[in-house]
Amino acid sequence: MRAVVYRGVNDLRVETVPVPRIKSDELLVKVAACGVCPTDIKKIRYGIVPPPRIFGHETAGTIVQVGARVKKFRVGDRVALHHHVPCLDCHACRHRAFAQCAQYKRTGITAAFEPAGGGYAEYVRVMSFVLPGVVKIPPRNSFLEGALLEPVNTVLKAIHRLSLQRGDFVLVIGQGPIGLMFTRLLALRAMKVVATDLLPARLELARTFGACRVFQGAAQNFTEGINRLTQGRGLDAAIVTAQSDAAVRQAQDFVRGGGQVLLFAHTRRGGRTELDLATICADEKDLIGSYSSDLTLQNEAARLVFRRRLDARQLITHRFPLEQIPEAIELAARPSPESLKIVVTPDRSKGCHHG
Repeated sequence: MRAVVYRGVNDLRVETVPVPRIKSDELLVKVAACGVCPTDIKKIRYGIVPPPRIFGHETAGTIVQVGARVKKFRVGDRVALHHHVPCLDCHACRHRAFAQCAQYKRTGITAAFEPAGGGYAEYVRVMSFVLPGVVKIPPRNSFLEGALLEPVNTVLKAIHRLSLQRGDFVLVIGQGPIGLMFTRLLALRAMKVVATDLLPARLELARTFGACRVFQGAAQNFTEGINRLTQGRGLDAAIVTAQSDAAVRQAQDFVRGGGQVLLFAHTRRGGRTELDLATICADEKDLIGSYSSDLTLQNEAARLVFRRRLDARQLITHRFPLEQIPEAIELAARPSPESLKIVVTPDRSKGCHHG
């Protein structure tokens, strides 16, 4: 089968590798769509993990082989996959810190080499311990919607970490695909969302996703606008979806005493920044993070996507074949005003689609 193999920093090659062989308690899935995730971009651009690997974990496809001991699934099922599933029984899991679970940290989907998701290939092997994360895609929904189930779950998990009440003011910094997911899901929970981005086109989209106010970047009227909107009280929470230290400090300034700042994009190790620690201690402004998905929210995420309360189709702007994954990575890393979610479709017959 064809696969895009990571061979080193910024070195992706289309290669032929064997179709994975499955065990009796596993699945073989033909990949139909796989989203390009910022986490994979960082690994490719900064060499965070050693090669060779086949990345891609926002995956949907069709089951083509079922191990003899697997009972819940059959050949022909259209499914969305989750590559990390916690044990639900260890010390971390009992504290609902699922991403810190030892089993969760193992990647359970692979196309070849060290398991790394494998979605940038034609077929993937789904191991037994991640089968609880496999979700069947309803007949009316597309593989593209299925591929977005995992990132929607991560956003939903982050929102669950916030202590919010209906009508609270929440700032979402960055209106890329993840920021727009936050905007929509918060609006569905009756929050008043303030959205910021550098691109005017994304701010217009943020309005349609439910933002009550939008500001372009560090607009001069931003401080005045927030004060007027909250009657001087300050924001109840702020979510930083871009890896910007300046945005973190800005968020700390704008949340009220007792408010929360949530980091969603600071996943690259070694980052350092200065903060006024008195804002965390004396002003009780929580600084928290959220990483990856939550198996217990799987059904809720599926309902939101498949019933189109969050219409994932609006987020997908570009589709690339396997051979053009370097171009897909480049566009996702340096988005154009027109680009949002980038998806890889391995099927040659699908061609390449932009817009």
